[in-house]
Amino acid sequence: MSAYTTPSQIAQRQLAYFKGKHVLVAGEAEDLFPLELVDHCESVSIYTTNYGYYRQVKTHSQLSCYFGAELTESTQADMILLYWPKAKAEAEFLLAMLLSKLGRETEIVVVGENRSGVRSIEKMFKAYGPITKFDSARRCSFYWGQCLEQPARFSLDDWYKSYQVTYNNQDLTIKSLPGVFSHGEFDVGSKLLLDTLPTLKGKVLDFGCGAGVLSAVMASQNPNIELESCDISALAVASTKQTLLANGLTGNVFASDVYSDCSQDYQFIISNPPFHSGLDTSYSATETLLAEAPSKLKHMGQLVIVANSFLKYIPIIESAFGHCETLNKTNKFAIYNANKG
Repeated sequence: MSAYTTPSQIAQRQLAYFKGKHVLVAGEAEDLFPLELVDHCESVSIYTTNYGYYRQVKTHSQLSCYFGAELTESTQADMILLYWPKAKAEAEFLLAMLLSKLGRETEIVVVGENRSGVRSIEKMFKAYGPITKFDSARRCSFYWGQCLEQPARFSLDDWYKSYQVTYNNQDLTIKSLPGVFSHGEFDVGSKLLLDTLPTLKGKVLDFGCGAGVLSAVMASQNPNIELESCDISALAVASTKQTLLANGLTGNVFASDVYSDCSQDYQFIISNPPFHSGLDTSYSATETLLAEAPSKLKHMGQLVIVANSFLKYIPIIESAFGHCETLNKTNKFAIYNANKG
């Protein structure tokens, strides 16, 4: 069985396209295929918005690795290898940003699973130049194209979508970049969580902060807390920073691969945890969030999360804390709470 994802496997079949190129890997890359590319290219660099993937690849000295909401570093790349992201809007964002930086004549290879909507690249790339599918296998497609038109100037500020949420008669502005978890309205699970929260004090972590809805509400309703917000996505970190700024609120917002960059002295860990990774359902990050929560909490610190009722989180919380309390429940969501004794 290959150690590569199926998009990487289809790229591996077409190594001739990469020969002699300075390749910039971007998008939903998840494996170490870029290391194999090093043997076929002049150079390989990786730009990722996923902090977990960045931590994995930056240890390899053959690769130049960049993490952030925007690629700001100089690169000699003349070809992009784009792993099609799960959100179409994120693909548009990445194309606009990377092609603006690399300019005309840049070649591009796009790989992705057909069910992810990779065929959308045919229409999406028309503004830049020609693109053609050259291979398909294992329900994946391989496209090659070239940017022949001058890309428009890119500004990150132009890509934030704004929407309003109201909580306890307080209006808040939410700012969200493409691909960031946000509904454009108040998420039902998040509202139930906020309605159920105990009075907050001390150092509070919003884990998996997304566009910063929970962070903004908690900081506005509890002005004396010391707010920290983390997410594995650079786009989410940038969004939460802008959300807090838009509402005149303060907090320490940072990237973290589960608890990799977190403190160990929280009074509260609050989360509407994600359970999707790429196209497939994944619970591993949330299971780690729950299992290791006691080590990140102060004495008498509390974990409070919202989860879909069908998810089996109670045994994990009970194993970590010795108990788990259900504070609130609807037919779809449940609010779980545990205290560190």
